[in-house]
Amino acid sequence: MPCKPRTLESDPPLNSRLWAMLALLGSLVSLAVGTSFAKSLFPALGAEGTTTYRIVLAMLMLMAVFRPWRRQWVWADALPLGLYGVTLGAMNLLFYSAIKTIPFGVAIAIEFTGPLAVAVWTSKKPSDWLWVALAMMGLGLLLPLPGADAASALDPLGMGLALTAGMCWALYIVFGQRVALRYGGLATPLGMLAAALVVAPIGVWHAGSALWDPQWLVAGLAVALLSSAIPYALEMFALNHLPKNTFSILLSLEPAVGALAGWLVLSERLTLLQGLAILMVMAASMGSAWSAGRSAATTQA
Repeated sequence: MPCKPRTLESDPPLNSRLWAMLALLGSLVSLAVGTSFAKSLFPALGAEGTTTYRIVLAMLMLMAVFRPWRRQWVWADALPLGLYGVTLGAMNLLFYSAIKTIPFGVAIAIEFTGPLAVAVWTSKKPSDWLWVALAMMGLGLLLPLPGADAASALDPLGMGLALTAGMCWALYIVFGQRVALRYGGLATPLGMLAAALVVAPIGVWHAGSALWDPQWLVAGLAVALLSSAIPYALEMFALNHLPKNTFSILLSLEPAVGALAGWLVLSERLTLLQGLAILMVMAASMGSAWSAGRSAATTQA
């Protein structure tokens, strides 16, 4: 969930940074557990129905907290918020569709190419292409090698969906930064509303009456809490107490956390090459965030 970080005039106290780091790690764990639990609902609801639960229920929670109807809106606000929300909805739907056939941690690593591309594009430092090369080498390890065991090969469609979700993530970052600067925290519930308008019809068409089953509705509420509401609250706290590059570096742990959650919750086991690929993408993301932090420090100096 995007939110607008405050401008840090000085380094926050060590105690505040420690709590912020723990909050961000808690956010990653909550998101990973929530997404792993969501995957267990796929047999009953499909990826489309589960995504609908996550988006719609989280939107209702955020609407109740932020109460965006208190502000006066105009039609000119619809386009930026709509673009932001559509990319948010597409990103979630594509990612959930991807993890139907490929491991959770691998899907996150592939999806991370989106934020990495945005970081490199905005940096425009020639040295940052080294991080792109490292990420591409990692993704290359996920491709089936000649003579490799066919049973361990990843589903090409799942990989393509995760990569497309990464493209949506890149657009989500660009559009999210614009609406966050313009609307602040109110951008998120209205973006979720736009996402719900895109995802809900697809979810209803695929899952049908199963969406109204009380047992699945309660499970969907848990998915929305763990995957959206709790991570959003913890990330907001972390963003307000951590420098942006530190936040980005810690966020790069998400593929590893996702792989661990997939192993513990879903019994998903990775091959050695898949684990190495995840580590390479994480290293590329961390390196890009570290490089961006150094550039910002140099510019301010």
